[in-house]
Amino acid sequence: MSDATSTAGRALHRRSFLKYSGAIGAAAAITTTLSACSGGPESTTDGGGDGKGGLSTLTAVIGYGNDGSWDPTQTASAFSMAANHHIYEGLLDTDPISREPYPALATEIPSDLQSTTWKFTLRSGAKWHDGKPVTADDVVFTFDRILDPDTVTLAQGFFLSWLKEVKKVDEQTVELVLKFPFPDGAARLTLAKIMPKHVFSKPGAWEKAITGLAVGSGPYRLTAHHAKSNSVLEAFADYNGPRKATFAKMNWLTIVDAAPRVAKISGAGAGAQIADNVPYANIAQLEKDGLKVEGGAGMNNLFLMFNTGHKPFDDVRVRQALHYAIDREKMISAALKGHGKASTSFLDEGNPSYRAAKTVYGYDPDKARQLLKDAGVSNLKIKLMAVNVSWIVDCLPTIEESWRKIGVETTLEPQETAALFTKLDQKKDFQVVAAASNPNQFGVEADLIMHYNYGPANLWMQYARWAKNSEAKKLFKLMDQATREADAEKKKQMVQEYIDLVAENAVIYPVVHNELVTAWDPDKLTGVRAQPYPGINLLQAKPAK
Repeated sequence: MSDATSTAGRALHRRSFLKYSGAIGAAAAITTTLSACSGGPESTTDGGGDGKGGLSTLTAVIGYGNDGSWDPTQTASAFSMAANHHIYEGLLDTDPISREPYPALATEIPSDLQSTTWKFTLRSGAKWHDGKPVTADDVVFTFDRILDPDTVTLAQGFFLSWLKEVKKVDEQTVELVLKFPFPDGAARLTLAKIMPKHVFSKPGAWEKAITGLAVGSGPYRLTAHHAKSNSVLEAFADYNGPRKATFAKMNWLTIVDAAPRVAKISGAGAGAQIADNVPYANIAQLEKDGLKVEGGAGMNNLFLMFNTGHKPFDDVRVRQALHYAIDREKMISAALKGHGKASTSFLDEGNPSYRAAKTVYGYDPDKARQLLKDAGVSNLKIKLMAVNVSWIVDCLPTIEESWRKIGVETTLEPQETAALFTKLDQKKDFQVVAAASNPNQFGVEADLIMHYNYGPANLWMQYARWAKNSEAKKLFKLMDQATREADAEKKKQMVQEYIDLVAENAVIYPVVHNELVTAWDPDKLTGVRAQPYPGINLLQAKPAK
């Protein structure tokens, strides 16, 4: 997959990247499809009884901004990605927890995933939210955009290395032609949300998709979008797919600050029935208030990224020293309130391809001091740039204290995500960055996760200035070989071996993996499953009776 990641990475610039990550503001949609936009935000307190004791209007609180891109081919915004899973469909989609693929717009999963041709028949009667029928032309249109080397999309990085082309067989049938057998591609098809050609082929439509134009074939349609407050999804009456809408209406609020987010779901006057990104410090009180609170453990992590173009961080011993110096258990106890684990691999321990890396950064300040001495480094002063995500900020004092104990003077510089990445995209000099990452938004497949951060011209490699290093070139070759390996067990072993190389070099590497916590009112909702990545998925939730 490195070729795909590279192609996307080469052309990514600051504004594109920040749209992908949801870190830059986008104007509210100005389209006739979003009927409520001209009238101001929808009510944020509508509990919506249906007169039968049920809940017809669900109010959800999302702890991330909804001002990122809504274009399914290029977004990594937690808010819009979660919403798009309710609005759009792939040929196949994946269960939000098990990540097993299931037929969505297609009628079945190909019987032979080792084949280099996969044929899909579209679901009969599937319609777009504007009432027009879904056809094979829409599928080809979507994949043509994703595979076009001259069009930069984030989705391209998940498909270009293994998918050669998508062909129309007839009005209801398409064929995917693979470059080599790639069974893991079945789960990745959920990342190619099929989009209507008659809508998005119009001039300016992709720009409108960024700011909130959404026309899908899924169980919910987007009826209002206000980039700084809320988005409204309503049940699509003509949906005939496998996971139907169970709420007449969903009002998703964006509340990034922790205190008002918790307040919205707390107490007798709670204005919402579910919230994600629940602060660890509030779990006990929410449970006492009668809410169900569950965490999901996965790839969510605090990572350090070193600028290998800035001495002495070009020296692997310095990078290793700074990792060995961190008291991870103190960080987990003090900042994460026990809801985390020290990283023992790039992958979290629950990943199917996990094994502990040969280099594990246990707390060893003596070894850290010796590595700095071996590297000839003394009196090191570091400015640690960091995103201002609340739990990341909570972790920073442990890093500062740990590094101070080995003689490294550290200045903490938490800042808005947009501001930090503006500096990186402008190629401004930096030393070390601390930020949050969770590739599980895209899947749990190790090959996909690793290529999200590593690749010859990957954006993250550009930030770290490491791609031309001999160790990096060795890594990229091993990654390419693993991508093309069809045998699952052999591939797993190959991935584990190159992750050892990633761990040893510690250019972009997790410090801790932590849980993400979701809380909901069990008297109002059933079927909720806490997911280990940002956002919520309510396709199997329903009102409590």
